[in-house]
Amino acid sequence: MQLNGSEIVVECLKEQGVDTVFGYPGGAILNIYDALYKHSDEINHILTSHEQGAAHAADGYARATGKVGVCLATSGPGATNLVTGIATAFMDSVPMVAITANVTLPMLGKDSFQEVDIAGVTMPITKHGYIVKNVEDLANTLRRAFTIAKSGRPGPVLVDITKDVTAAVCEFTPVSVAEPARTVSYTEQEIEQVMKYLQEAKKPFIYLGGGAILSDAYQEVADFAELVDAPVCDTLMGKGGFDGRSSRYTGMIGMHGTKASNLGVSQCDLLIALGARFSDRVIGNPKKFAENAKIIHIDVDAAEVNKNIRVDASLVGDLKLVLQELNKRLEKQQHGEWMQEISGLKEKYPLKYDTTHLSCPFIMETIDKVTGGEAIITTDVGQHQMWAAQYYHYTKPRTFLSSGGLGTMGYGLGACIGAQAGQPDKLCINIAGDGCFRMNMNELATASRYNIPIIQVVINNHVLGMVRQWQTLFYGKRYSQTVLHDKVDFCKVAEGLGCAAIRVTKKEEMAPALEKAIAMKAPVLIECVIPEDDKVFPMVPAGAPIAEVFDGDDLQGNE
Repeated sequence: MQLNGSEIVVECLKEQGVDTVFGYPGGAILNIYDALYKHSDEINHILTSHEQGAAHAADGYARATGKVGVCLATSGPGATNLVTGIATAFMDSVPMVAITANVTLPMLGKDSFQEVDIAGVTMPITKHGYIVKNVEDLANTLRRAFTIAKSGRPGPVLVDITKDVTAAVCEFTPVSVAEPARTVSYTEQEIEQVMKYLQEAKKPFIYLGGGAILSDAYQEVADFAELVDAPVCDTLMGKGGFDGRSSRYTGMIGMHGTKASNLGVSQCDLLIALGARFSDRVIGNPKKFAENAKIIHIDVDAAEVNKNIRVDASLVGDLKLVLQELNKRLEKQQHGEWMQEISGLKEKYPLKYDTTHLSCPFIMETIDKVTGGEAIITTDVGQHQMWAAQYYHYTKPRTFLSSGGLGTMGYGLGACIGAQAGQPDKLCINIAGDGCFRMNMNELATASRYNIPIIQVVINNHVLGMVRQWQTLFYGKRYSQTVLHDKVDFCKVAEGLGCAAIRVTKKEEMAPALEKAIAMKAPVLIECVIPEDDKVFPMVPAGAPIAEVFDGDDLQGNE
């Protein structure tokens, strides 16, 4: 059948099973928006308040559902406003297709109005980028983009389409879309070496990353932990990849990881990294990381093996398939003494906080209790992000959505809207600091426009909390540009953008406020006012060995 380029875009989205897209129209992409208007009963479009919000929403949708997220923007500043969201998705391996439109082919390269080489701009932060200059290439390019985005290690792909291509007509033939095959590429010799290390270990420790969630390996990880008889720690991106209430679980590892995880990994004789990339925030001083252990690395991306940490054995492939093979081969191991030792660390060094006042740890524990741990939690970046990771029990995958690699302030609200759009039956709650919330709080207007029933919790300590914490500990309490004592009233802002608002200043107000917000089934902001000097502990100084983890008690002892 004969279709124009804009209709081809819509038909390709339908082929891929896309039910929701996020975006913002403009001149160069008008033809595509006209086609979307005609197919509004098949593809839901959510108009965000800013293109960055659209990218974060597509990212949150992808993380919450496992599908490819889609965002759209027009040329020039519309396209460049997607960049931070694309980079966020790239760093955290989130499958996304960003579709932009550009000026017409004769106007390319002439500094035309709203012209930007967005494919060139995003080259370092995408798995692949295309600029489509011929309508005959459009359908296959879009299909390749979706395949690349979700195959192997997922990530964002950009498709830039000149405006004349969106209007040009050509023959379109629908195709059936198959999911990319999961692959492994290890040898029998490599898997035998891994089996040997697993069988010889006396003190194994499992270090779980985001790959466990991306590969849907939740059950395989649980079975593997039982067979190896090992404790399990996770990264920020691995939250929910293993049951956070399990007796094997020791908490997060790294800069703000638990003492049980950091000390346990430092004492183990075999570290098994599953879908993790040994980021600097996890390993601290690479020369001192797990220095008593042999290290096994299992990851879908061969480029990650031996990149940050030299390992003793590795298996490259989809984590779900690799673990299925290992679980078939491995006999049940017994490490009772080691598990008892780790249990002792957990008892000796529990997470704790000052219970005399309203605090973010208390808020997260309250949210956990009120929701039964069944909510999808999104976060921005900073102290509240770490507290959200530490004090809420994530028992299922795709329930903790946060910008890990890029650390994007302003990520959470858009991601929460995307998650709620993708999982409408779930309760979605965004945790933001007051500094982060200012970045993209205009997206509350998006939530109110569509009555998307998210709950926005603002942890308001009137400072840039994590930066202030560093200034307190390492910069002689010189609080340069981190104090936010101004006249902004977040409750009035929320009400002005069409949302309900509740302010909480005392512990006993938190649970009733949350219960009221849930009952409203509408977008609600809860502002929680906490002290400016609450700190995230435990902590490891940047570049120090993770065994040098300290908490507030240690700090007082040193003082």
